[in-house]
Amino acid sequence: MLVVVPTYNEIESLERVLGNLHRHVPAVDVLVVDDASPDGTGKLADRLARGDDRIHVLHGTAKSGLGQAYLSGFAWARARHYDVVVEMDADGSHPAETLPAMLDRLVDPDRPVGLVIGSRWVAGGAVENWPARRRLLSRAGNEYARLMLPLRVHDATAGYRAYDAGLLDQITTRTVVSRGYCFQIDMALRAHDAGAGIAEVPIVFRERQTGVSKMSRGIVFEALLRVTQWGIVRLFTPRTAEAARAADGDAPTRSAA
Repeated sequence: MLVVVPTYNEIESLERVLGNLHRHVPAVDVLVVDDASPDGTGKLADRLARGDDRIHVLHGTAKSGLGQAYLSGFAWARARHYDVVVEMDADGSHPAETLPAMLDRLVDPDRPVGLVIGSRWVAGGAVENWPARRRLLSRAGNEYARLMLPLRVHDATAGYRAYDAGLLDQITTRTVVSRGYCFQIDMALRAHDAGAGIAEVPIVFRERQTGVSKMSRGIVFEALLRVTQWGIVRLFTPRTAEAARAADGDAPTRSAA
């Protein structure tokens, strides 16, 4: 199993987050995908990797966004034949103590799924230290995605999730153009289109204690625009999966190489 941790200016939290992850899941490998952080996060990741063979580092040459960081991590994982790939933030907001439950749900033979989402908005989930405006924005965004798309999940924007590697092999990730938090909705939709089961496990999401949030108006606008495009195309076109990709100017969906 590989946990992909994208970073941009996370020097204050990275070592603590990786240490906590390995306390709860000692055997897991980690890939830090650093987006050319100017604060030295990449150098810190290299130092941690030299002292721990479970930690690996992939360096970007420029700031390319969350989506591209995860796509690079997925490709790295698939090339090395990991069976499970996990997304996890580097700011401490995703509770490592919940990962074992997420992994247990992913491999439950009685309820097969390809994707497990660590969800803030299901029974037992919660958010700590968020202002009311941020809660409203997240709730509204997820409800809009449920309204416009054939997704029945409650937290499609969540960035804490575990994929079966076989599902990633089916998803045409090379046509993903989403770069911000819309990437998470995009990937959940592709999982749905691939016929994969999607489960949600409640988590307690804790707002970062250090660093600066990457949320911006541009990220919100991208998600609103793309979800609207996907929803409208699916409403009027029977070939929904291919048409939704065409709404982004992508090529028709094919099996990933």
